[in-house]
Amino acid sequence: MTPPTAQVDSPPAHRWGFGAFVLAELVLILSAVFLVAAAGPVDAGEPIRPIVIVVVTALPTMLAAGVAVLATLLRGNGPVLDLRLQWSWPDVRAGLKLGAAGLVLTAVAAVIWARTIGKLDPSSALASVVDAQPLPPLLGVVMFVYTWLIGPACEEMIFRGLLWGAIERLRWSRWAAFVLSTAIFAVSHLEPLRTSLLLVIAIPIGWARLVTGRLPASIVAHQINNFVPALGILLMSLGVWR
Repeated sequence: MTPPTAQVDSPPAHRWGFGAFVLAELVLILSAVFLVAAAGPVDAGEPIRPIVIVVVTALPTMLAAGVAVLATLLRGNGPVLDLRLQWSWPDVRAGLKLGAAGLVLTAVAAVIWARTIGKLDPSSALASVVDAQPLPPLLGVVMFVYTWLIGPACEEMIFRGLLWGAIERLRWSRWAAFVLSTAIFAVSHLEPLRTSLLLVIAIPIGWARLVTGRLPASIVAHQINNFVPALGILLMSLGVWR
């Protein structure tokens, strides 16, 4: 099905491009490496401090999203215009619908993935860590909020905002932006075994950006997709589910 043409007013041209996206990715990776190194070595069999899990998971992505916002402030028109963050209820409804459809698609893909790969767990690296070492309840709540709401918003600003805008600046088609942002999103998680599953997860999220032309729809779709794993982390942290 061909998506409808998104009705979006074009803001003045911005002066940032792929360099801004690469910088955001470098900040994400290097800050994660720095935080892990700063936490110190962990002996085999020794549990990782819960606060380290939370900081290493959340802070790099938030810093990278901050780079995206800063790029638009220094070399563009600000995040609302450049990252297409204009809010509208129709976009929210579109995000809810595509997020719900994405949950079904993801569930089917996860079953196929698990049967194809075998005994390996299709859950995220974070969920695997929390499963092995549940967080204290307070940090579990923090990670629930981050995984469900904050993380998706940050990732969408980076991939369907900054990267998408960099592709548009080259005057490539929105289909090119959709395909490239979906592929790079999946690969950038640095979880090779789950890349194919992440591609499936990213399709309805990117579709939300494609059909509306704005970021809130993809943020909402991403948040809907992340609710189930976020709830799992919370339940494991509260000792309700093992």
